[in-house]
Amino acid sequence: MISFIDEYRDHFGVEFICQTLQQHREGGFITARGYRQSKSRGPSARALRDADLVEMICQIHEENYGVYGVRKMWHVLRRAGISIGREQTGRLMRLAGVCGKSKGKPPVTTRKPRTVDTRPDLVKRDFQASGPNRLWVADITYVRTVTGFVYAAFVTDAFSRKIVGWALSDSMRTEALPLQALNQAIASAKETTRLVHHADHGSQYVSVVYNDKLTEAGITPSTGTVGDSYDNALAENVNGSYKNELIHTRRWADVIEVEIATFQWVTWWNEARLHQSLGYRTPHEVEVDYWAHYPTQETIKNRVNA
Repeated sequence: MISFIDEYRDHFGVEFICQTLQQHREGGFITARGYRQSKSRGPSARALRDADLVEMICQIHEENYGVYGVRKMWHVLRRAGISIGREQTGRLMRLAGVCGKSKGKPPVTTRKPRTVDTRPDLVKRDFQASGPNRLWVADITYVRTVTGFVYAAFVTDAFSRKIVGWALSDSMRTEALPLQALNQAIASAKETTRLVHHADHGSQYVSVVYNDKLTEAGITPSTGTVGDSYDNALAENVNGSYKNELIHTRRWADVIEVEIATFQWVTWWNEARLHQSLGYRTPHEVEVDYWAHYPTQETIKNRVNA
């Protein structure tokens, strides 16, 4: 009401506006005297708190690639120790002029192999795992740049949703793209002997060199049915988030520019981004909590020796 009077007072006068509002609405409206008293008191405590929270919300939204909606913003504020309700968060986000970002249709980059794919489906659309390094999902997506297409390969741990391996290249060749992501994932893993690797029927994942690497690391390959994105839904979701949260936000010059930005996005995804499927925790927090309760043999040995 105060802001409404502020907007039109120079055209109609405070007394006229207040009298008109009182005539057309029953009670509860401010008088000219009340308006002047309110202006002399300055902003209320609620208005001041709202202003501080709006500024914080804008900063959080910007720091998280502008993708957080009401639910995640609410959880971020609560994690920061702010007592706030979900509806209030939505109201303040509207005041701040920010909102979440929904995913678009995922791209198709699968090239069918010429040979028969004999890998079984060991996942059956159940992308749950009892711990880290039990189930990895892998897929490839593309990025359009000024100089041509760039391809990105990701390997994601189903337990923590952590991207454990990734690679970028202007070629979709196995050695240049998915194998590099797989090598990175294996190098960072604590153990791979009981691990299942799930991917689509793309020729890169059926290739001899890729499967030789899986066998060498003691990893069991798995795949779903042909042409069914739901059979690799978790990997598709990572691709969709990558495109929605990073790639579709700007025009890209070349592979170097995309690679630098992808490194920053993966770091954010693993260490700062809240995941609804993880109870609004980060992949890093989930893994730290797991290893604190189920330490590796190496960790136990180090504790004993210490």
